[in-house]
Amino acid sequence: MPIAVGSKAPDFTLKTKAADGLKDVTLSAAFGQSQTVLLFFPAAFTGVCTQEMCDQTNGLGDYEKLGAKVYGISVDTPFAQEAWAKANKIGVTLLSDLNKTVTKAYDVVFPNLAGIGDTSARAAFVIGQDGIVKYAEQTPTPKDLPNFAAIKAALAK
Repeated sequence: MPIAVGSKAPDFTLKTKAADGLKDVTLSAAFGQSQTVLLFFPAAFTGVCTQEMCDQTNGLGDYEKLGAKVYGISVDTPFAQEAWAKANKIGVTLLSDLNKTVTKAYDVVFPNLAGIGDTSARAAFVIGQDGIVKYAEQTPTPKDLPNFAAIKAALAK
């Protein structure tokens, strides 16, 4: 079960690949400035994950209008995420949770995906400017996508 709505969002600092090297992204840096959408996904270079991140890239303007930043989080390295993003024109900022610390903090570990080991489950969280979880969802299977209409409704409240 993912952490509950109404909980204080666990803060984190994760790496993303930027043009000039690796860059830190800290969740609490957005507090007081914008809402945050966290989209956990199992693995880069997989069909459903590619569909999800490409679809969300196409809708980034909708999130900006709702005052939200969107981050995709997986246990892939930032270098694999960068190659995947370039190959698929993904514009969502991707964060590497290689050590699974954030995946565990949000309680969205998917055990032994396809026999390769633990990954992030497919899950979505909306974090308010106050750092409180406004929406939390873990999909029943990695093949299921989150309810993006419900995510946007939570952002609009």
